Amino acid sequence: MAVAVVFLGKLADLSGAAEASLPGPLDWAGLLEALPPSLADEVRGERVRVALNGELLAEKTALRAADGSEIALLPPVSGG
Repeated sequence: MAVAVVFLGKLADLSGAAEASLPGPLDWAGLLEALPPSLADEVRGERVRVALNGELLAEKTALRAADGSEIALLPPVSGG
């Protein structure tokens, strides 16, 4: 099985896709390693939030995604 990674907002633009499928299980270090370097640098930023199966993580380094899980990467929201 795999872990679905959903890229929202500008992260989708940087990744070139709205979603990716990565081998699971996946932790924070594994996620960063699997992403292209420029995208990983952006995701490391303090303002990017991480949700696992619809629940925001208080600390993204605590990420532990099992096979079949969904990780959503949420960039800061701008509005007007």
